[in-house]
Amino acid sequence: MAAEGDFLARYLCLSCAPHTVLSGQLAKELKQQDCLQYAAFCNLAMARCEQTLFNAPGEALALTDAARLFLSSEKENRALQAPGFDEHLQAALNCYSFAIKVYIEMNQPVMAASLCLELGNALKEMNRPGEAIVHYQRAAELQTQTPIEALLSMGEIATCKILTRDYDGALSVFTEMQLMCQERGLQLPGTSTPVGAFLDIVAKCEISRVLLLMLLEPPPQKLLPEHAQTLERYAWESFDPHSQVTFLPENVFLLLQSVVMACQEKDTESLKSLQTELWPLLTAEQNHLLHLVVQERITPSGQGI
Repeated sequence: MAAEGDFLARYLCLSCAPHTVLSGQLAKELKQQDCLQYAAFCNLAMARCEQTLFNAPGEALALTDAARLFLSSEKENRALQAPGFDEHLQAALNCYSFAIKVYIEMNQPVMAASLCLELGNALKEMNRPGEAIVHYQRAAELQTQTPIEALLSMGEIATCKILTRDYDGALSVFTEMQLMCQERGLQLPGTSTPVGAFLDIVAKCEISRVLLLMLLEPPPQKLLPEHAQTLERYAWESFDPHSQVTFLPENVFLLLQSVVMACQEKDTESLKSLQTELWPLLTAEQNHLLHLVVQERITPSGQGI
């Protein structure tokens, strides 16, 4: 209590006569003493000083430091299972928001986007994927000039939608990502085939979209044209070896084609066998979706989902 009283007295002095150097020294001392929230308040005082001096980079840096300290304090409280009202988390959200605003005003969208991603990752780690979505979305919007970074942020949005069981939403995001790769990604000369990282993203989106379509099983009258076109590529009756999906390995394409047929025929045993073969070829997220597809066949009528 004595230490807290000493801090409050010194902080009030800083608030009345802001001084960046003193605030920084006090913040460092408090951080070393593991008084993270008080160190964060000192960084807020520093941010006010920098704002008064019209030093936007210094203000953004101080706000970012405050946000991270509040976030660390929140994680510490959660680890200790201490009762609270998420006040440190709310303070962190506010600091991140102000720092992002400052970077946008400085015309530094890359820095703003990086903070959006940092906040989204923190919320997802704290088992708040629904709240993380808006920050990943904002990051993607700020990364319009760097398509590959925007696609990675959109991938995080899709992951969060899967975690919140918004499978329709995840399907829409993967579809948008695939279209973006085709429109803005690097391609082989004279073809529409993406290359490099864009090829990897298209392949990931294709697999996830097929699995989500098998999970959702939208009726024909509600099947969007782009989704119908995707399923047509895996229909045996329309199979053409020369028109095989070029961005997937042949073994993965044929196994996915078998999954589509097994789902259409409601062949649960074949689906289980295919799951075993596909397991080492898919990501953890895709294996989760495939598991849901199998469970939905075992316990239908939405119970698997």
